[in-house]
Amino acid sequence: MEKKITVAVVQAAPVAFDLPATLAKVAEQTAKAASQGAQLVLFPEAFVGAYPRGLSFGATVGNRSAEGRDQYRLYWENAIDIPGDETRQMAEIAAQNGLYLVVGVIEREGGTLYCTVVFFGPDGRYLGKHRKLMPTGSERLIWGYGDGSTMPVFDTPLGKIGAVICWENYMPLMRAAHYAKGVQIYLAPTADGRETWLSTVRHIAMEGRCFVLSCNQFARRVDYPKEYATDFGDDPDTVMSRGGSCIISPLGEVLAGPDYEGEAVLVAQLDLGDIARGKFDFDAVGHYARPDVFTLLVNEQPASPVTFRGSAGAAASASTEASSKLPQS
Repeated sequence: MEKKITVAVVQAAPVAFDLPATLAKVAEQTAKAASQGAQLVLFPEAFVGAYPRGLSFGATVGNRSAEGRDQYRLYWENAIDIPGDETRQMAEIAAQNGLYLVVGVIEREGGTLYCTVVFFGPDGRYLGKHRKLMPTGSERLIWGYGDGSTMPVFDTPLGKIGAVICWENYMPLMRAAHYAKGVQIYLAPTADGRETWLSTVRHIAMEGRCFVLSCNQFARRVDYPKEYATDFGDDPDTVMSRGGSCIISPLGEVLAGPDYEGEAVLVAQLDLGDIARGKFDFDAVGHYARPDVFTLLVNEQPASPVTFRGSAGAAASASTEASSKLPQS
């Protein structure tokens, strides 16, 4: 029996360093996608908390400036806790629109920031998160590393859903891990708007025989504060992120996008039967694999820098685990 679902990617800019205004935009754009029949909505990488494009944070090799430290303080203050008020608001947005909502956020834990994707169900439940394993280039200055404990693929009534962030998509072993988990709707929130990105996500769709939803911000200088110190200058119309969001089928067909023109909600209907049709002649972790030659070991254990042993430590661990779960809506 054929199964068809409707999905959407939101190509938009947050209101940088203004969490309430950004969450209002998440609500507005989610409702817009829902009005077009979307059952799953994806927002770009670092949408809530901002992608600080062009900032140096005052860092050169061997030196950091006081101004750069203050930039980081501002960035840290506009990140979110998981769980926290912002995740509860996003859960409510998912419930109000009755859809799966996946949003790129900047997560704060202690003094460290992470580039993270959060997942919410249509009943308002927080499903989980994925922390970016490998920040790229200067992102390593401001974001910590995720570990294998947050690489979920959720089995939902729509299909199996997972997310791989930006240049993680160039990590073939990470892709293989998601294929092995049976991902069917492969989400690729990104900050890469280059023309070559389209070929990347088309390849992933064909390699994994899955649908790929890629989502990038379309942002202009005006979407950032006036005091934002960047080489992009002060012209409010300067494009700082040009989008390129798209939706791809398991055989590499472009179902929507890429859009480089401005803010947009891209919608497509997916026929999940296309996944089986595609795997007829290629299954990267099935009949086209050679486990006698190639194998992959994936470590999904949490990597904690401090481990407590004994009753007090066990109590602390239990408390931490309990606090990581959002209340049911």
